[in-house]
Amino acid sequence: MSLIVTPGQLSRRAELYYQIAQLTAAGIGLVQALERLERNPPSRAFRKPLQQLLARIHDGSTFTDALRSVSGWMPQFDIALIEAGERSGRLDICLRQLADYYRDRARLTKQMLSQLVYPVGLIHFAVLIFLIVLPFAASQFHASLIGLLFRAVLVLAPLYLGTAFLIYAMQGRRGERWRALIESLLRCVPVLGTARRDLTLARLTLALEALLNAGVNIIEAWPLAADATASPALRRAIAAWKPALEEGRTPAALVNDCRRFPELFANFYGSGEVSGKLDESLRRLHDYYRDEGTRKLEAIAQWTPRLIYGIVAGVIAYKILTFYIGYFHQISALTN
Repeated sequence: MSLIVTPGQLSRRAELYYQIAQLTAAGIGLVQALERLERNPPSRAFRKPLQQLLARIHDGSTFTDALRSVSGWMPQFDIALIEAGERSGRLDICLRQLADYYRDRARLTKQMLSQLVYPVGLIHFAVLIFLIVLPFAASQFHASLIGLLFRAVLVLAPLYLGTAFLIYAMQGRRGERWRALIESLLRCVPVLGTARRDLTLARLTLALEALLNAGVNIIEAWPLAADATASPALRRAIAAWKPALEEGRTPAALVNDCRRFPELFANFYGSGEVSGKLDESLRRLHDYYRDEGTRKLEAIAQWTPRLIYGIVAGVIAYKILTFYIGYFHQISALTN
């Protein structure tokens, strides 16, 4: 997987999952479905990993084990959710959920990038005017253009370095400690922190419902579902439950005591456990948190470019105002 994830890459991964789900749901075996995709994949970059995947399966590996053996191709979240689907016999449903997830990410990423074009262009235009054109004109065209360009590059460098760092930091292939650090930092960001939490809980409930319907023991199902969240903090919290679960405490009681779960989640889960309709409660929780997380990400995609535009416009207005104030002061000094 490349370092920079573009909307096109996300869309092609969504298409891969959708095609596998569609073929397996139509009664075609998983191996035959993968062989069809290997001959005509959504992206040429998928052909080699699919060949490796088929080789592992032919050697006797399960689909999940084969995916883990193809290093760096799929995020851990994808593999954990596919494992839940494979164990529950609902692989096509989990694959469709993954396809929907990546389609939403591609759509939101494309939307944000398209709306960022104008403010980013405005930033470069402002740097060109206020750091190169005006100083060069003020010096009566005697200033060094190389020196002015170098100063402009120094001003823009933090923007490029910050963007590169964010791209690097958000990659799912980073180590556990790094992901835990990024998660703790993003948790403090308004809207984005709660959006990530909502999507994490949506993945948890989807995987948990699939595992429980497959007959997986509740003590094993919770840690497996936590792996599907890609959240180190939630994974650690649920891993600490095992002794209490073995002693007879219910997951509902542990969820209620854990600060990682909102009150709404704890209430819904508890009522589902008491009524014997846990699968229905988990489906409702999944739909709710998926919709909430997506709605908040859409708001971020809409308002972040507008915020950047407002800041840039404000800086340009301030620069223009200070330029004219200085200009009038010079005229006043000359006339006096």
